[in-house]
Amino acid sequence: MRNSEPAREDGSLEQCLDELNDLMVGLQGYPLSALAVALRVHLETLLQALLERQMCSREEVRDFVRELEREALQYTGGVAADSAG
Repeated sequence: MRNSEPAREDGSLEQCLDELNDLMVGLQGYPLSALAVALRVHLETLLQALLERQMCSREEVRDFVRELEREALQYTGGVAADSAG
């Protein structure tokens, strides 16, 4: 799970992000807290699958989760804070 790996020039990351954005639009009727829990469950399963298939190390998963936490918590005002409840 190296940062350079998903940045391949075949456009797969951008296409994946576009499809996830479309999916998220369809889920707008759910409370944000329900979406967060559901996404966490899916992310947990995905990270476990990457570990089981030896596509990344435990340390890479730890780094990924730390970076996710750092980026998520940097937004303390504005839309992110207003939408949290």
